[in-house]
Amino acid sequence: MVEVTYAKAELGERKELGMKRLFDISLALALTIPVIPMLLALYVIVTLRDGRPFVYRSRRNTTFDKTFDLLKIRTMRTVPDHENVGITGGHKESRITPMGKFLRAHRLDELPQIWNVLKGEMSFVGPRPPEPRYVQARPNIYRQVLLDRPGITGLASIVFHGHEEKMLAACKSLKEAESVYLRRCVPRKAALDHIYHVNKSLRLDLYILYLTAAKLFPLPGRRAKRIRG
Repeated sequence: MVEVTYAKAELGERKELGMKRLFDISLALALTIPVIPMLLALYVIVTLRDGRPFVYRSRRNTTFDKTFDLLKIRTMRTVPDHENVGITGGHKESRITPMGKFLRAHRLDELPQIWNVLKGEMSFVGPRPPEPRYVQARPNIYRQVLLDRPGITGLASIVFHGHEEKMLAACKSLKEAESVYLRRCVPRKAALDHIYHVNKSLRLDLYILYLTAAKLFPLPGRRAKRIRG
């Protein structure tokens, strides 16, 4: 009886994952219609103002032991690779271009990640993909977090992102930023990611996407208004 119950639960989880993947592909394909012209326009603006490269690639984990290249529109002035490591804190503030600040504020720098979704490296909703250095630093946490495919947005992004930005903005060095990130940010985000993992459903994904959009647009709803501030 236990084996039958387990098999049914596993079948149900596979079905749910299949529906989530179908939803991701369908939404990504639908969004390519407005996103491609936006990316072309941003390519012209960003390259004229800040030069190339237009796209920034960041190595991230899609599972605990598998990595991929996360795609973003470049928002910072370029530096040698050995200097371009770690979380973004106040120590990197001077490198963010004026156009980069606009893109970050409106999350437009995340648009290329639709390609990551189509490739199956990311989902629209899930935990944010960590850099390998942080997976190595907190393996016990990320073994659990990365049970779910990472997302462009997620419960932790909605609830904690603003607090995280404020804490990291006060950091004046990479060492300080990483200490704050690993001690204060990673455990809190992991707790929220666990709540998502336990309660994940297509309905919850749609609600998280709605709240994400509410950060940019004046959408109705008490919680949407509270998130927008």
